[in-house]
Parts: sequence; structure tokens; C-alpha cells
Amino acid sequence: MKTIIILFLFLAFSFSNAMAQSNYLDQTIQLNKNEISFQELINTVENQTDLRFSFNPNALPLNSKLTFKENEMSVKQALNAFNKAFGTNYQQKDKIILLKIVSNNDKQVSVYGYIRDAASGENLISATLLEKGTTKGTTSNSYGYFSYEVPVGTSLVLLCSYVGYQPSLITLTATTDTLLTISLTPQVMDEVVVVASELEAVQERVQMSSADVPIELIKSMPALLGETDILKALQLLPGVQSGTEGTSGMYVRGGSPDQNLILLDGVPVYNASHLFGFFSVFNDDAINHVELLKGGFPARYGGRLSSVLNISMKEGHQKEFHGEGSIGLISSKLSLEGPLMKGKSSYIVSARRTYADVVARPFVNKKSKGDFTGYYFYDLNAKVNYRPSDKDRIYLSAYTGNDKYYNSSRYDIKLNDEEYENQSDFGFHWGNITAALRWNHIFSPKLFSNASITYGSYNFNLKSESKEFGIDENGNAEANFSLTQYVSGIDDLTAKIDFEYQPNSVHLIRAGTNLIQHRFSPGATSLRSKLEIDTVLGSKFIDAIETQFYVEDEFSVGNRLKSNLGIHYSNFIVEGKTYASVQPRFSSRYLISSKFSLKASYATMAQFIHLLTNSGVGLPTDLWVPATPNIKPQTSWQVALGGAYELNNDFEFSVEAYYKEMENVIEYKEGANFLEPVKDWETKVEVGKGDSYGTELFLQKKQGRLNGWIGYTLAWSNREFENINNGNPYPFRYDVRHDLSIVGTYALNDHFELGSVFIYRTGTAVTLPIASYLNDGVEVDYYGGRNDYRMPAYHRIDLSATWKKTKKWGERAWVVSVYNLYFRRNPFFINLTTTPDNGRQFTQIALFTFVPSVSYQFKF
Repeated sequence: MKTIIILFLFLAFSFSNAMAQSNYLDQTIQLNKNEISFQELINTVENQTDLRFSFNPNALPLNSKLTFKENEMSVKQALNAFNKAFGTNYQQKDKIILLKIVSNNDKQVSVYGYIRDAASGENLISATLLEKGTTKGTTSNSYGYFSYEVPVGTSLVLLCSYVGYQPSLITLTATTDTLLTISLTPQVMDEVVVVASELEAVQERVQMSSADVPIELIKSMPALLGETDILKALQLLPGVQSGTEGTSGMYVRGGSPDQNLILLDGVPVYNASHLFGFFSVFNDDAINHVELLKGGFPARYGGRLSSVLNISMKEGHQKEFHGEGSIGLISSKLSLEGPLMKGKSSYIVSARRTYADVVARPFVNKKSKGDFTGYYFYDLNAKVNYRPSDKDRIYLSAYTGNDKYYNSSRYDIKLNDEEYENQSDFGFHWGNITAALRWNHIFSPKLFSNASITYGSYNFNLKSESKEFGIDENGNAEANFSLTQYVSGIDDLTAKIDFEYQPNSVHLIRAGTNLIQHRFSPGATSLRSKLEIDTVLGSKFIDAIETQFYVEDEFSVGNRLKSNLGIHYSNFIVEGKTYASVQPRFSSRYLISSKFSLKASYATMAQFIHLLTNSGVGLPTDLWVPATPNIKPQTSWQVALGGAYELNNDFEFSVEAYYKEMENVIEYKEGANFLEPVKDWETKVEVGKGDSYGTELFLQKKQGRLNGWIGYTLAWSNREFENINNGNPYPFRYDVRHDLSIVGTYALNDHFELGSVFIYRTGTAVTLPIASYLNDGVEVDYYGGRNDYRMPAYHRIDLSATWKKTKKWGERAWVVSVYNLYFRRNPFFINLTTTPDNGRQFTQIALFTFVPSVSYQFKF
């Protein structure tokens, strides 16, 4: 009985105590405004009741605010509203309320948004966002977008950094999904800011065999005839060989130029050269970001075997009107950009043109008495973007460029006491057109998408036309005319959509698909004459459909292992034949320490187009043709192993060894060329295979007054065709055993900068006759093995100096540069000539022995 009474009294006391505590929370409070912060709520409750709060001020979102419809409510109603919004909780002990954040690591919130240039509003690609003091973080994608997940209630100090910009600290408490626009300010030279250790270091990145070269560094490098060139700068990276002297061709890890996927705002560029290969089509004033992948290709890229060159155009200044340009020895350029609607829309227009034809025409015409000849090229880039909301961005970009050579002759002839004008016109032109309409959309903090429709075209046109007067069989004057025209090209229309889904901070999934309509014009010759015959010889149009689908998964296992697994599927339908390809991709890095990591990658690739070329100069006569029922697609696989090390928070060092095999590569048969219209191109080629392997070393510095790199490659590259070189393997034309490049720029101050480049590489492999013999009185050359002779080694030094000065209207700069400082006669080709005593000798022809240049640059 006594026990029952005690138990009853205890329950009664507990119930009354609970009722009392409940009564405390039921007390009514008056809010002096509708929107209040958590701290203001605490102050209000303590001022109007006997309740007191206990909490850690660093662990609560005290500055976070809520809006209430009513000004009168109970303490419980107010606290529950904050609990629901910000993940807080409370416990009551008599008149004391203990506040805390709900401990639930499974509940995540996202910090997401865009990283931009503070001055222009330009999106910054591959900018780094890290939790300060840790290696945890993320990078912005190709559109400046980022997403980072953390446990709810986490207090964050985020460090945002990008090469050439001052780092920015962002402090916040992640209580709910937060949309941010992070603006970075360009770094001033006089300010010494050490941020290298805070950037995503080379040992942290899962992607290997990649390089991104800042545009400002490219502009500071010495340039041939003062024309800065993105492709020539990339030739100085390990694993990338140049073509012949001064040209912009790229031969990546033993591959051919057609095996490089060159993307300008996501649109393939098929011919990236001006002036027969001596300059590229990319105007650096219009370019925002350049990234080159030589291997370990993520699944989102497909269609080529050797490399991906991803070039993004500028978007235009969001706040002010600006311009920049230059006047050089052979060309001038001008870029204009500014807002259409401040903070919402902007544009950029950039143009470049050579003017040698304009300058020379008065002199040529005066001397030739009716004959005139000329050559020029031009580029035009344009882009507009519009931000309809914080979660949407629309882009429209376009590029057109053209090379044109022309020669005309006019002279008078007198027939039957009448004067007539004979005329002859010859010329050819080639060029690219690209256009892209893109829409970025943030579905949620975890899901980002990019949808696009693109058009790309490359065309070559050669035309010869003449009109001559003569006497017919009746003695009357008549006109004889002829027209020969050769055309070739390729047109693409593409629809594409890509998604990025980030379930948490260490897991990123990408997926997408595209559909490409190809139209190939492998080459046709039209013939016309006075007989009214209109004949077309050569290949017809070929239509093809290509579809691609990919999915890739990038994830971390613990703090040391990070991997990217993916698969790329492509399908190609041409002339009733269907080719399908499943391409697995893998790359991974393992951190041995915070400064050192090991990396590995494996990738298979398929390429459904071929380039027919019989020249190493990159002439526009090179023809793009598709895989056909008779010519299979090119395929390859590549494996790479390497290591990356960060030295003193300022230098990055990497070493990679790779091996690659290629199947179904093509080459012209001996003696075949593009001007044989009777035979179809499929009968002019040999199909074979190739392999390449080597080791690359790369030491790079991106921060401070001194920037640049040292790159070295030891490599082998071979080809094998059944009917070439007796079926034996032989060195690829651009098999270069040793390749060393040293690049450096040094800013003495804000007004004076020096640049230098040193190059050394093994001579190009060529085929030369080793003997000759007489056959029916005709001397015939006898050749040994294919490409079994090496030209002399190639080496040179280039220097440049830049003087900048600030004016009231903006900034001007004089740039003086020297190409091939010590007059090295590097071989362009080797010619077999006859000596005065009827002997024969090889003569080495050099192209550029010493080339000084000067250009004037301006910004306003």
C-alpha cells in the first residue's frame, strides 16, 4: 500500500511538472515586426517571459530570419517554426531552454551557384571552391556552375580561387539550400597573394593527361609575326608535336590532325588553320578558356582518337562597354563587348583580318598592267547571353572565318580590227562556320542541365575560269570559255543535352545524349565549256546519322581514392551500314600524401570520320570523308600511368607514361591525290594501324611574377600498312624521339613584361632516295625504307618584350618580339637537286631564320 501511494505521488508530481513546463511554452509573446532573426526571437522571449536560453552561439543560425503573418503567438509556435526552417531543436528543463542543431549527418543541404569575374560578370571555368583548411571542395564546370553539399547546420568558411584572381572567403552557416554568386577580382601585380596551395592542386585532380593554359599567359608568349596563337602555344606542351616549321597543326601522342576533337563553344571545328597552316583560326581576344585532354578521356567526349581541345568564347562584359585590339605586321583585330541589359544580358563581337592584299594591290596592279593577285583571311566571333532568372542562362554564339586566294589576268587582243578583252581568273577559298544556341538550367541544387542546338560547316572551293577570243572557221571572232570548279566540305547539325547530378559532395554523375546529322562532300569537279557541257566528276554527297550516349560517375572512396568511371556509346549509320561502338572509360587517383598522388587511366575511342591528306603543311585540299561500308571507323585504346607532386605550394610536377594502339587509320596510296575525279576516294587509300608510346614530364608554375613550364617528351610512333613499305612497320612522319620546351614569362612590374620560349626536338622522319638507276634511258630513284631518314634536329629561341602604359582612355602596349633569335636554319623540307656537273645532291630548305616583329595593342 505504501509503495502504491509513493508511486501515485511521483506520477502526480511528474504530471504537474510537465504541465507546468508546457504552460511555460504556451506563454504568449508579442513580436514588434513580422520578419525577425533567431537572435531577436530569443531576446523577445527572455524579455517577455521568465524563460531563459542556453546555446552555443557559433553553432546556431542566429542571423537567419523568418517572416510571420501574425505578431502574436506562443513560444512553442515560434520555436517550432525556426526548428522546421533551420534544422534546430530544443529541450526544456523547468524555465531553461537548451537550443541546438539537430545532429543528423544524413541530412544534407547544398551551396550552389556561379563563380564569376567581379568586373565583367564573365563565368570562370574550373574555378576552385574549398573548405578552408581542408582538401574538400569542388570546381566550377564549363559554364561557371558549382554545387557543394554539406550536413545541415554546418558553419563553413569557403575559399574560392582561380588563377590570376584574388581569392575570396565566404563565411556562412548551411541551414538550408543556398544559391550564391561568387565574384572574384583580378589580381593586381603589386599585390603579393599566395594562393597556390588553395587551388585544386595537380595531385588532387582525378583527370590526368590534361592541361589548361591561361589566355593571359598565351598572350604574353613570343609569337611569329606578332600573331599570338593558341594552337602554337599548345604545341609546347609535352605529348603534343607540331607539324612543319611555323604551322599550327597538332599531333598528339602519335595521332594525326583529324584525330583531334577541336570544340569552339561545343561545336567541332574541322579546319583550324589560316594561311596554309601558319596561323590558327582562334582569335585570343575572343577566348575565355582553353583545355586540352591528351588521354584519360571522360565519357562525355567522343568522336576522336587522340585529343580533345575545348575552347570557350568570352561572354561579354556585364556592366560596362569595353574594347581591345591590336595592329600588327600582317593583321589587325578589334573586340567590342558590353551589356545589353546590365546584370542580365551582354554581348561580344571580335574581328580579325590580314591586309597584305590591300597594301600590295597598288604596287602589283601598277607593275602587272591588268594582272592582280592577292590573299587574305578573316575571322569574326560573336556571342550574346541572357539571364532570364538566377537559374537560367541562354547563350547564342557564332563564328565565321575564311581564307581567300585570287589571281586575275586581263589583256586586250585585236581581231579583225576589233579589240577584245581576254580574261583569266583563278582562285580558291576555304572556311568554317559554327553556331550554337545553348540553355543552362538549374533544376535543383543537385541537378544542372545544358541543352544545345549547334551547326558546323567547313567548305573548300577551287575555281578556274577563262574567256579567250579567237577566229572561227569562217574568220569571225568568237569567245571560247571554260570553267573548272572543285568543291568539298562537311556540314553538321547537332541536338544535344547534358545533365550533372550531384547527390553529395563526393559524388558527381554526368549523363547526356546527342544526335548529329552529317553531310559530307568528299570532292566533286564541275566542268563547263562553250559546248554547253556541264559535267560533274567525282564523289557525290554522303549523308550520315551519328548518335551518342554517355554516363560517367565521379566519386571518392575515403579521403585518398577518387575515380571516374564511365561508358560512351556511339552509333553511325551511313549508306545502309550501321556501326556501333561501346567505349568504357576509367581514370583514378590515389593520394599517397597531401602533396603526392598516383594516377591511372584507360580509354577506348571510336572515330567515324577520316581526313585524306598528302601534305604535312595542312593545306585546305585535305578532305573529310566518312566511314563507309568499305572503310571502317577508326578505333583506339590508350592506357596511362603517372604521378603528380606539388612542390613548395608554387610548382606542380607530373610524369606520365602512356601506350596507345589505333586501328583502321588511312593514308593515300602512292601517287594518289585529291584532284583525281574519276576514281572514288575509297579506291585511293590504304587502311592500316598504328601505335605510339612514351613518357612525358611536366613542371609548371602558374602564380606570381614568373610563370611558365618545362616540358619533355620521350616518345615513339609507328604506322603499318599492307601495301606500304612492304607491309613492315615504319616511323610515323611526326615520330619525334625527344621533345623539350621551356616557356617563361616574367613581369618586372605592371608596365614591363618579358617572354621567352626555347624548343628542341628530334628531326622529322622523311623518305629519301638512297640510289638511282637507268630504266630505258630514264633515271629512276630507288627508295629504301619509309621515313628511314631524319632531318637535322630542330631548335630555336624566341623572345618578346611588352611595354604597357595606362592612358586616360584605357591602356596601350607595344610588343616587340623575335622569332628564332640565333638565326638557326631549321629544315622546312629537303630538296633533291642537280649540280652543275650533272651530279645530284640534297639541299635543305629553311623557312624562317630570323623574324622580328612589332605590334601595337590597346584596351579601353
